[in-house]
Amino acid sequence: MTITEQVAKNIIRKLLKGEDYRIEVVTLINAEFLQFAVDFFKKVVDAKLKSKGITADWYKKEFLNPNLPARDIAINSGLNEKTIHNMFNSSTKEIVIDASNEHYDALYEAIKNLVDTEHDLELTLTIKFKGVSVDLNVSESLIVINTLAVKRSALRGGLWSTAGKRVEKPLMQTLCKLYGVSDNNYSLKIKGKEIAEDDFVREIDFYLVDGKNQHKCEVKLMGRGNPESADAVIARDSRVFVADKLSDTNKKQLNSRKVEWVELRSDGGFKRFETVLDHLKISHKKLPENIDKKLDAVFKEIFK
Repeated sequence: MTITEQVAKNIIRKLLKGEDYRIEVVTLINAEFLQFAVDFFKKVVDAKLKSKGITADWYKKEFLNPNLPARDIAINSGLNEKTIHNMFNSSTKEIVIDASNEHYDALYEAIKNLVDTEHDLELTLTIKFKGVSVDLNVSESLIVINTLAVKRSALRGGLWSTAGKRVEKPLMQTLCKLYGVSDNNYSLKIKGKEIAEDDFVREIDFYLVDGKNQHKCEVKLMGRGNPESADAVIARDSRVFVADKLSDTNKKQLNSRKVEWVELRSDGGFKRFETVLDHLKISHKKLPENIDKKLDAVFKEIFK
């Protein structure tokens, strides 16, 4: 799953203006989900019309078909691949199929028991497409609704994660270009290194470079942080921390460890990056008067 370049640009613009960027991700989630829902309903109509039975077996036959991609089978059963992987430490297609079928059978039985108990509940979901309509009974409707809920949850988790990963490095690159930092003074490459036998290779978001010194930078597009957030930065030996929001405790921790920081959602916001560059003795220029115009040029270069 990827986040569009336009959404990435919108997020960066909002971050630099000290605005909340989350509506951009929510909008993307809504768009992805609504498109999935429409396509899914079309498939439901087709599957139901092909079915000769009146039970939900048509759903299992069509939507848990082993020929479908593993991800689709899992979602259609009410699970997702990540959950299956956490359950079985594997997400091979064979395991996904077995887990999905087992879960679907349990889900269908639970819905059946619920319907049998709730005698007064009446629900019919009617879907019309190209002049043809199908009616889903209570059990079928609940299965379809559950699948939609699981899909939205999967989209939500995936897009929030993707948004952070896709925006972090372009955000740092944008800050550098706004301040006229030379390409020689920063690096987009991940330069993890083995520290000790009992340690591991660490992934660094970005580097600011001053001669032979490579200052590790980390970006976290989180809400107001907690002490553990700064602990993670300190553990990774980062020299610079750029965040959406920082608590007073975060700032005290970072200051005590001499970690440079920028809080985007604060007075001055990203302009504190100039102070960071000064402290690290990295050559830079003053901000341009027309930041929006400069951003247009920067984005053309970054997202070319």
